[in-house]
Amino acid sequence: MRHRRATAISLAASLVLAAGCSAPGGGDDKSGDDSGPVKIALVDAQSGQLSSLGAWELKGARLAVDEWNAAGGINGRQIQLDVFDDQGDPTIGTNLARKIDSEGYLAMLGTAESAVTIAMAPALKQAEIPNIASGQSPGMVAVGSEFLFLNGPTSTTYDETLAKHLVDQQGLKTIALITNNGSYGKGEHDAFVKALQTRGVTPAADQVVTTDQKDFSAVLTGIRQKNPQVIFLGAEEVESGLIVKQARDLGITAPFAGAAPQGTPVFIDTAGAKNAEGTIVSSPYLSNDISEASRTFAAAYQAKYNEEAELHGAKAYDGAQILLTALKTSNVAGGKELADAIRATKRQGLLGDFAYDQTGVGIFATDIGIIRGGKLVPADS
Repeated sequence: MRHRRATAISLAASLVLAAGCSAPGGGDDKSGDDSGPVKIALVDAQSGQLSSLGAWELKGARLAVDEWNAAGGINGRQIQLDVFDDQGDPTIGTNLARKIDSEGYLAMLGTAESAVTIAMAPALKQAEIPNIASGQSPGMVAVGSEFLFLNGPTSTTYDETLAKHLVDQQGLKTIALITNNGSYGKGEHDAFVKALQTRGVTPAADQVVTTDQKDFSAVLTGIRQKNPQVIFLGAEEVESGLIVKQARDLGITAPFAGAAPQGTPVFIDTAGAKNAEGTIVSSPYLSNDISEASRTFAAAYQAKYNEEAELHGAKAYDGAQILLTALKTSNVAGGKELADAIRATKRQGLLGDFAYDQTGVGIFATDIGIIRGGKLVPADS
């Protein structure tokens, strides 16, 4: 998802300790020793263009950890959540995988960046460190690691739901695509094109941009000539927002449609609320008012961080709750025993009912929302 940087970047500078956590200890014991804190690593972009994802994930995970610690921790042991900054870089992520192995972490939360998670997966599998990640690229499933789990649906689910809404229910057939060439964008492109093909629909335009592109005038001019009824976005929050803003400047009035990134405040703020109005979003978490559980979570999130909760924080909260439950039921086991305990954990979560299969996916449904008045709301509201 990001261009690789020189590996000479200091890993020491990549380590950010979560507030209130004790410093990481040494050692490589993952046997479930019953003394000392339960060590969990959270790896995400805490700096750079994707840092909003890391910030949301950290807040959701920390909220869950703090709740458990306030209730006595796990079997009387406090949970130590230490945060590492991968900067959205797969090379840094791979080095961090080796670091958390050498420092004796039982499990890892993150990353929210599919490319970094995919890069880290082989090292984490070799170290037998279970990982609950927040990306949605089907490439994560293709890794085939029994230690990698997702805390949300894959692009296949997001985009099948979206295609059903656009084509089957709305009757839209002239659809243009703009996706980027990163892991997330490729996953979105392939999943949405497949969903269209099963309905006999061929994209009116299929434009691929780079992950760091800023000027989209050429591709948007080509799309404008096709006069699409809707434009599908397969790019992260900031890039998608820039595309929408530039499209409106060029006089393109067609609505946009996409998945998780298009439902976030960063996307709306980047595009401008007026420009984002009417964007159609496939998401497993449409608002903070969809259930009693979501209202309770949103109130706790607001009280702790003084900001509204959204999808990424909610799914990080779900993922952390699943991991902490598995640690409790396994008596703080590590390795394969902990991975098996995660797979056996069922949870009625904020995103839906989690039940993991052998691929590491635990939730298989999304709903359709729409951006109205600068906020994502259920489409039927």
